[in-house]
Amino acid sequence: MEQLKINNKKTYGSKSEQSEYIYEQLSLLHNEAELYSDVEAKEEVKVASHTRKKKEATLDKLPENIKTVVVEHTLPEEEKVCPNCNEQLEVIGKEVKKTLKIKPAEVIIQEDVYYTYACKNCEKNGIETPIVKTPQEKPVIKGSFASPEAVAHIMTQKFVIYSPLYRQEQDLKRQGVELTRQTMSNWILKASQLWLEPIYEKLRELLIKEEVIHADETTLQVLKTKEKPTPKKAYMWLYRTSGCSEKNIVLYDYKPNRKIENAENFLEGFNGYIHADGYQGYHKLGDNFTVVGCWAHCRRKFAEALEMISKDERANSTAGIALDYCNQLYAIEKK
Repeated sequence: MEQLKINNKKTYGSKSEQSEYIYEQLSLLHNEAELYSDVEAKEEVKVASHTRKKKEATLDKLPENIKTVVVEHTLPEEEKVCPNCNEQLEVIGKEVKKTLKIKPAEVIIQEDVYYTYACKNCEKNGIETPIVKTPQEKPVIKGSFASPEAVAHIMTQKFVIYSPLYRQEQDLKRQGVELTRQTMSNWILKASQLWLEPIYEKLRELLIKEEVIHADETTLQVLKTKEKPTPKKAYMWLYRTSGCSEKNIVLYDYKPNRKIENAENFLEGFNGYIHADGYQGYHKLGDNFTVVGCWAHCRRKFAEALEMISKDERANSTAGIALDYCNQLYAIEKK
C-alpha cells in the first residue's frame, strides 16, 4: 500500500521542479500580459484611509554599466531668434530622454598587410642585402580565413544562444555573406581541437588535485554514430569541484556507455573523496577513492516515508528527525 501511495504521488502529486519549469516555458507562449504586469513598477500612493499600490506601465530599468552616447538636439541658427524682438535665444533648460540602442553583429573583411623591408644602400653598393619581414600573427586556423572573433561568435550563437548552424547560415546569407554550415562546423571542430582541448586538459589536471570531487552520469540520446547509424543511448559524465574549492571547475566527458572504467581513466591520479549518487560502479574504484553519498538522494527516501505517516506523528518519527537533520545541513550549505 505504501509503494502504491508513493507511486501515485509521483504520478499525480505536485512536482515543484517540473511545474516551475513548465510554467516558465508556457509563459513565453501564452502569458505575455501576465508577464508584462509582473515587471510593472509599483508606486505607493497614500490615500486618506489606506495605502494603495499604483501601477505604472514601465519596462525594466536601463543598465548602468553600458556605454552612453550623448546626442544633442539644438535648433538651427536661423530659428534661435526671438519672434517678438529678434534677439538671440539663450538655453534655459534641457530635457533628457534615454533609449536602448541595439546594433546587430557587424560583418567586415579585414585585410592584414605585412610589409617587407630591405636596405637600398646595401643593394646599391653590391653588399648582401638584408631583408626583414614584419612578423605575422598566428591564425586561429591555419590556411583558413576564419578569425578568432568569427569563431567565437559562431560558438556563442550555437552553444549559448542555441541557434543551430543552419539558422546562422541563413542569417549570414541575409547579410550578404555566403558561409555554409559545413564550413562553420569545421571551424568549431578545428578551433576546439587547437585552442580549447589544451585548456580542458589543464583543467582536468587541476581537478584531480582536489580533495573532493563530485561525479555524475546521465543518459544522452545520440542520433547517429559511425559504429551505429541508428539512434542509441550514450552517457555524458560530469565531474566538478566541491563548493568549498577555490577554483570552480566543471568538466563533461562524453562516453558511449556507463562502464566505471570511464571514470577510472578520467580521474587517474586522483586521491580523495568522490561524491556521487547510488551507482554501485563508483565503489569498484581503487583504494585512493573514498565514495561518499548524496544527501539529496538520501533525503528523498525519508521524504517518501514521511508521506506514509499521519501528520500528528510526523514530527517525532525517524523520517521527520532525518529530514530535520538534512534541513540543518542545507542551511549550513546555503550560508
